[in-house]
Amino acid sequence: MESLKGKNVLVTGAGKGIGRALSVALAKEGANLAVLARTKKDLEDLADEVSKWNIKVCLLVADVGDMHAVNDAVEKAVKELGPIDILVNNAGVAKLGKFLDVKPEDVEQMIRVNLLGIYYTTRAVLPSMIERKTGDIINISSTAGLRGSASTAAYSASKFGVFGLSESLMQEVRKHNIRVMAMAPSTVVTQLAQTSNLITGDEERVMHPEDFAELIISHLKLNRRVFVKDVAIWSTNP
Repeated sequence: MESLKGKNVLVTGAGKGIGRALSVALAKEGANLAVLARTKKDLEDLADEVSKWNIKVCLLVADVGDMHAVNDAVEKAVKELGPIDILVNNAGVAKLGKFLDVKPEDVEQMIRVNLLGIYYTTRAVLPSMIERKTGDIINISSTAGLRGSASTAAYSASKFGVFGLSESLMQEVRKHNIRVMAMAPSTVVTQLAQTSNLITGDEERVMHPEDFAELIISHLKLNRRVFVKDVAIWSTNP
């Protein structure tokens, strides 16, 4: 079983929900964190929470949909922590609704953040991983990236793309001992799910960010000779 102690991990969308829960879980394992989000206050609160584990934390305020901002953020992270060992592309946005009701600018934002954001961040981190012949890249998609529904056309398009990108990248970089995994959670109890009215019953019966974080940690601790290519995780009986 691999140890995560001392590993440098970059988590996007770290200020809330899955990203925050995963950052806390990684801190418990002794990993150093480069946490990226658009809201500085969220990152500062997260840094306070993980300080008790005596790890290094680098705060990165940026929009993953802005390639130049991403490049600057990764440069700062490497300068403060060293090379990135693990990248978790978690940042995402959603605007659900009928095809003609979702505004074109919202569609463009979903593609830019959910898909291009992964491309930009991975592009910034990957050269060092190839050079060092090691690394983990985890891309968070959604079960909406496995099948569409009547209200998720643009969102599903962006999340389907994550699987295509991940599969192709995995085939390219596995020869460098770099593991690439795409993950598809169903509905998770987050602010995004709540504001999108995706949770109508008892929240305690729906997947929580900590549950999803546990799965990611388990994958990262696998012996490096193996990896999980893609995985979906669902609430048992919501």
